[in-house]
Amino acid sequence: MSSILDLEVFVRTADTGSLSAAARGLGLTPAAASIALKRLETRLGMRLLARSTRSMRLTEEGRRYLDSVRVALAALAEGELALKQQSQGLSGLLQLAAPSDFGRNVLLGWLDAFKAEHPNIRLQLLLNDSNADLFRETVDIALRFGVPQDSSLVALPIATEHCRVACASPAYLAGHGMPLEPMDLARHSALRYMRQGQVSKTWRFHRGTQVQEVEVSGDFLSDDGEVVRRWALAGHGIAYKARLDVVGDIAAGRLVPLFVDWQGEPAPFNLMCPHRLQVSERVKVLQRFLQERCQALLSA
Repeated sequence: MSSILDLEVFVRTADTGSLSAAARGLGLTPAAASIALKRLETRLGMRLLARSTRSMRLTEEGRRYLDSVRVALAALAEGELALKQQSQGLSGLLQLAAPSDFGRNVLLGWLDAFKAEHPNIRLQLLLNDSNADLFRETVDIALRFGVPQDSSLVALPIATEHCRVACASPAYLAGHGMPLEPMDLARHSALRYMRQGQVSKTWRFHRGTQVQEVEVSGDFLSDDGEVVRRWALAGHGIAYKARLDVVGDIAAGRLVPLFVDWQGEPAPFNLMCPHRLQVSERVKVLQRFLQERCQALLSA
């Protein structure tokens, strides 16, 4: 196997077009750099660089090999960084976007615990129910409910079996009656949610192979998930929420889950990232932390 130094000499020489410049950049003598390059070519049994007294250029074999060497050196550098971070503690900036309701009422407390475990990490949090543009906005990763629609993003799973749940306050149910199956929702006040101008008017439920899709209506509509939850707590109607948003209210009796024999629309919870190369060690640690917290919350 080629030494890392030999590979670095090759990449530096290819980038600068000069063996002497590559040697200076690596703190070597030109003679040592030349030996390293010759050693690499001898091991491969082929010329990587065509050299003359006045010029140096990549051969066809050198061009093909260069891309692989770059990937290998980048992977080694990332591995070394990960080891240093593990030994010294994670550090750096995490720029995270999250849904408003989950972010304010669940995530904030969790991030306090995460920061206590990793004091050298800096946090930047954007709370917004509009999906953050990870290629334009000042965020690196985003927590999102639902099946990923953008195939250009990397989805790191947090809660894959997560779904939505219909729920209402005891006061609302006492005054308007308990709906027994999803189709009964048509006669109730639905607390509807709007995202990017699109109103959620159809709520879907399934039980085995049986599916019910209900057109809902009501006097309350918001583009903020926390507002919808607060309306439900105030007894204004029935909400159709991500279970993670309301599991605490259900456990405390503030909200009552409906149609326990039916399952709401799947809403897998993922940590979205623009590119696999941006999945740093601190992002992986955050993913594992959130997985454990979500599993504990949903199974409580």
